[in-house]
Amino acid sequence: MPYDSKSDLPDNVRDNLPSHAQEIYLKAFNSAWEEYRKPEDRRGNAGREETAHKVAWAAVKEEYHKEGDKWVKDKS
Repeated sequence: MPYDSKSDLPDNVRDNLPSHAQEIYLKAFNSAWEEYRKPEDRRGNAGREETAHKVAWAAVKEEYHKEGDKWVKDKS
């Protein structure tokens, strides 16, 4: 299900990602939720929610990387 706000995101996202990365996650998840609503649009047997989470994490990793236990923004 799509998320209405950052406070609705899963604990592992809220507890680990900086605020801006959470915004990226939320937007990417909601977009993927719509884009991959049909099973034939997804890879293999992946469910809609699983696919949306994978897309969201990939979007975060476009701008952030993990250093130790913290997610930090990539340098421009």
